[in-house]
Amino acid sequence: MKKALSILTVSAMAVSMLAGCGSSNTAATTAAATEAAKTEVAATEAAKTETAAATEAATAAAAEAGATDLADKKVGVCIYQFSDNFMTLFRTELQSYLESLGFKPENISIVDGANDQATQTNQIQNFITSGVDVLIINPVNSSSAATITDMVTAANIPLVYINREPDEQEEKRWADENMNVTYVGCDARQSGTMQGEIVADLENKGDINGDGKVSYIMIEGDPENVDAQYRTEFSVKALKDAGIEVEELDDQVGNWDQAQAQSLVANSLAQHGKDIEVVFCNNDAMALGALQAIEAAGETVGTDVYLLGVDALQEACENVKSGKQTGTVFNDHISQSHSAADAAVKYLKGETNDHYIGCDYVKVTTSNVDDILASLG
Repeated sequence: MKKALSILTVSAMAVSMLAGCGSSNTAATTAAATEAAKTEVAATEAAKTETAAATEAATAAAAEAGATDLADKKVGVCIYQFSDNFMTLFRTELQSYLESLGFKPENISIVDGANDQATQTNQIQNFITSGVDVLIINPVNSSSAATITDMVTAANIPLVYINREPDEQEEKRWADENMNVTYVGCDARQSGTMQGEIVADLENKGDINGDGKVSYIMIEGDPENVDAQYRTEFSVKALKDAGIEVEELDDQVGNWDQAQAQSLVANSLAQHGKDIEVVFCNNDAMALGALQAIEAAGETVGTDVYLLGVDALQEACENVKSGKQTGTVFNDHISQSHSAADAAVKYLKGETNDHYIGCDYVKVTTSNVDDILASLG
């Protein structure tokens, strides 16, 4: 795709690679570790700056939105599944921010797709029939984006996709046909890369048993979801790019679900036992399930196995702080939800948006987890 990883990610990868190359020279290793720490601190400071900027931008956006009467504008929001931990944070923040911009609470309708595309499609049709002024959609299936787009734009309703990105061909169509459609979210390749970098930055580079390779299992989200695809691919790619040999012991689909992940990891541990050195999970909900399985098997994160997730859920961050999870990646629901709402307002004002509105992930380890927890409130 045309969107590149952030400069921060590239810098962090470069540091990881340097750390991977310095084998025997203590001074070089120390210097690389120092540089890695500086990079992580810089990432945390950048996150703080972004949070402050987001607050300032929110105030400015609210003032600007006041020039457009939003009180009577109707917003329809479709969430793929309310039980998803991350999307719960997202929709709660979205509701609050929309209200701060001047939308009446009764004119903001947020519905649960129950992880069923037919249900969500019916909800979208109902929103169109009821005459909403703008739609914000987190699709159940990204592959349904073209159908959804055609339904919504045929009714002359602007559309903002969130969290689950349609494919490149679909986004190109929006530009080619000058549609009032945009996607707001982060590049999942970056989150996968950061998971791999966290492992590569460890003193033993993830090789707990010292056999010269990192043996891992992968717990994927929905395999149709581009986020799951990229996190799966790029977490491992980051290790390879750092010169680390890898061995896949298991790759299972957990569908973003904690209970499914617990069962899958328990099965993998029963089959592979101490051979498993790293457990990659495409999100923190599954990492929480993986932790339950790891502890039930009598193993300890940080000693017997490393555990990675994505989203920076409160509980996951607390686990990172206590050492029960090796790391996670902050999926900034605050800036994403605000950007989605701001894009919706621009459409309502008769303005246009870029067809892709992105933001950056942030690596979360023990060195910066307190700052991330503070930003979560």
